[in-house]
Amino acid sequence: MRIGLLKIGLVFALTFSVQLCEVLASEPAPMPVAVSILPQRYFLEKIGGNLVEVEVMVPPGATPEQYEPKPRQMSALSRSRIYFACGVPFETIWLSKMVSANPKIQVIHTEKDIKKRAIEAHEDRHEGEPGGHHHEEIDDPHIWLSPPLVMIQARAIFDALAANDPQNRASYETNYRSFMLELVDLDLFLSRLFAVEAKPGSFMVFHPAWGYFADAYGLRQVPVEVEGKEPKAKELDEFIKRAHELGVKTVFVQPQYSPKTAQTIADAVGARLVEADDLAPEWEKNLRKVAEQIAAALGKR
Repeated sequence: MRIGLLKIGLVFALTFSVQLCEVLASEPAPMPVAVSILPQRYFLEKIGGNLVEVEVMVPPGATPEQYEPKPRQMSALSRSRIYFACGVPFETIWLSKMVSANPKIQVIHTEKDIKKRAIEAHEDRHEGEPGGHHHEEIDDPHIWLSPPLVMIQARAIFDALAANDPQNRASYETNYRSFMLELVDLDLFLSRLFAVEAKPGSFMVFHPAWGYFADAYGLRQVPVEVEGKEPKAKELDEFIKRAHELGVKTVFVQPQYSPKTAQTIADAVGARLVEADDLAPEWEKNLRKVAEQIAAALGKR
């Protein structure tokens, strides 16, 4: 009797194993897609879930202004079905090369329906004044730091995934709707955090990444970096004077850039440096954290 039960158990176990293997074999592999920066991976995984496998071209610690992809990354692109662009400088140089490496890849420009703002330079406050400087307008690529603009990008992501994988459209749509609700909740949180006043609060940041964020919530960023370059001695003196005028007690810095110049300004005005990573992978958690730090710097918390 005992031997008989063991045989029955063994047959059941073998049958279950075979059926499990058949189920696993029948499940389609995740769709390989590629993005430029880490926050985009967050958006893709929110909408695509386990139905997508995301290759990020600009890794942690690198910047989309200067990064050159490794041969391994270019090879990985040969498997990708979709490339989700967002308008960062990295794409200006490399996107055509990536398409050449994989002519079948579909490029989706998630930024195409977004009106770009001009990126600030610190001399902007002097324009129109005697001896003022004029700078050629450069589009600000940092659209992923504004929840209302991420809503537009999310729609482009959903449409592309659903079109390329129609059998899983329902899953993508469920995830998309859930993500949109999260974005609305985040937008309300930030709007309440920065109750708009008659005069926008100004915060000083090394790299001018937070312009769209500032526009969305009635703020103004004052960047230290001048058109991608460290300020010269005279410009540095202007920054220190400006920081005194604004009563700056916090200078926000990105971990991808040297804090040396920002530290000089902070030391001169008795301020402290606080990290504000515009490329953090945990996008929502990071945005809430940075927002609370900016609010604290402006005396709103």
